[in-house]
Amino acid sequence: MTGVTVRVPGSTANLGSGFDFLGMAVERWLQVRARCVDDRSAPAVAIERHGALSELDATPEQDLIYRGFAAACRVARRDVPNRLAFTADSDIPISRGLGSSAAAVVAGATAANILLNLDLGPEALVALGTEIEGHPDNVAPAVYGGACVVLRRPAGGLLVVPIEIHAALAFVFAIPELRVETKHARAALPAAIPHATAVQAAARGAALIHGLVTADPDSLSVGLDDLLHVPYRRSLVTGYDAVTASARAAGAYGATLSGSGPTVVAPTTPARAAAVGEAMVRAWEELEVNAETFVVTRRVSGCDVA
Repeated sequence: MTGVTVRVPGSTANLGSGFDFLGMAVERWLQVRARCVDDRSAPAVAIERHGALSELDATPEQDLIYRGFAAACRVARRDVPNRLAFTADSDIPISRGLGSSAAAVVAGATAANILLNLDLGPEALVALGTEIEGHPDNVAPAVYGGACVVLRRPAGGLLVVPIEIHAALAFVFAIPELRVETKHARAALPAAIPHATAVQAAARGAALIHGLVTADPDSLSVGLDDLLHVPYRRSLVTGYDAVTASARAAGAYGATLSGSGPTVVAPTTPARAAAVGEAMVRAWEELEVNAETFVVTRRVSGCDVA
């Protein structure tokens, strides 16, 4: 095999109280074509970027697609091919809290796995992706699809637990023309929190999972109201309070940051999804911020050959 095309979904992480352990695949996609190049005059790595990736200026060797490819080779104890060419097209917005970086890493690793017959299982892909990303909550759904709880085992390694989202839930995403770099959002977090806050955060995380599985309104409302990261990040997103309040007023069970933002996600019923999306867009428009929306109403598959 000299070339392969893979497709990887974007993802939302945290969903409120699921900070750094909960993620869900969404219907935004990165497609990558990877091929080995025989021309000795060609560069060692070449990347052609389209769609949302067009604005990136990272060198090919720094690109997360290539880093994922090289990491898969390293884990499999195989050499990276001498010359590689990638063509990538994405509709996952960059730095908007929709898992664009995790998708890139997983795409590169999956391409290497198939192109070079590395025989790496999904556990290995999640592990190497987490090593590059620093946290697994976007990586796991990019690999497995659907919604996942991910935690570190006491003896080492990761445990990925699939979550079956209730069919009565729709997730409305509002993407503003704002940016929040993950490293800046991480820097806003405190180094420690009081024990009592941690207890409440754990309880709200449990309520969130229950709400997602059962569509229980009270559990969702409490679980979406995070204590660990949103209070420290909300100021990074212009209009956060107004937008989330408008979503609730339009019929959402709650609203919170998607990942580290600035995208806001609001779970609701399919019948109310359009109204919730329109309300969030209007709230941002009143602050002279443009926004677009999309809705996820079904399970989205993980990485695969396109």
